[in-house]
Amino acid sequence: MNMPAVALPLASGRVELWLTATAAVGAALRPRYAQLLDAGEQARWQRFRVDGARDQYLIGRALLRTTLSRYAEVAETDWRFETNAYGCPFVASPAACRDLRFNLSHTDGLVACAVTRQGEVGIDVENTKRTVDPLELAPMVFAAAEIADLAAIPPEGRHARFFSYWTLKESYIKARGMGLSLPLDGFWFELDGDRPRIRFAATCPDRSERWYFEQRQPTASHKLALAVSMHQEAAPAIRQRWVVPLATS
Repeated sequence: MNMPAVALPLASGRVELWLTATAAVGAALRPRYAQLLDAGEQARWQRFRVDGARDQYLIGRALLRTTLSRYAEVAETDWRFETNAYGCPFVASPAACRDLRFNLSHTDGLVACAVTRQGEVGIDVENTKRTVDPLELAPMVFAAAEIADLAAIPPEGRHARFFSYWTLKESYIKARGMGLSLPLDGFWFELDGDRPRIRFAATCPDRSERWYFEQRQPTASHKLALAVSMHQEAAPAIRQRWVVPLATS
């Protein structure tokens, strides 16, 4: 398998985003992606019954493995992953690469991977062309302040606002690595400043100042949110790149 001659640098305080448009992945690449999967990934991939979800999973695993191999002289097939008590994956082997932290997200048309060192990172991408009823869904997934804000804005703006909140909340949950054990109404976002700001209730203890959030719209159909734990005063340096695994450098 491919392995970079020289690993890319990834300094502390930097986050790198790698995005793949699923439509850009040619049919000839998919068998090569399947060869990268370990036995557990192969079994999970085969269990998918919806073609779109199955394809997103395959491309996502290929993106993850090839991305990690950009930062270490490790073949794509040699990465081994384990999960914490909440199902959040991390690098188990090689042991020397456990400081590489990653998070993966996929939706219809897009797969995204965020990589950093040491700190917590979470990424979420959503296809905003999905038909949703913001006011119907909000009480199930948002905190009271977010629900009130959504109801107060003009109807034509609610769809975009819904996905802003949704992707941010997902990115935070994924960065914490605790899944839905975190109460969705125990934290909320304020979107009226230059950057999204998070607030916490007693049911979800955390410190707002230790988090940096950023939102992007990588395509006309997709919203992306990134959550990064702060280990220094300066905001993290973030670089975004598009790639087709095994087809581009």
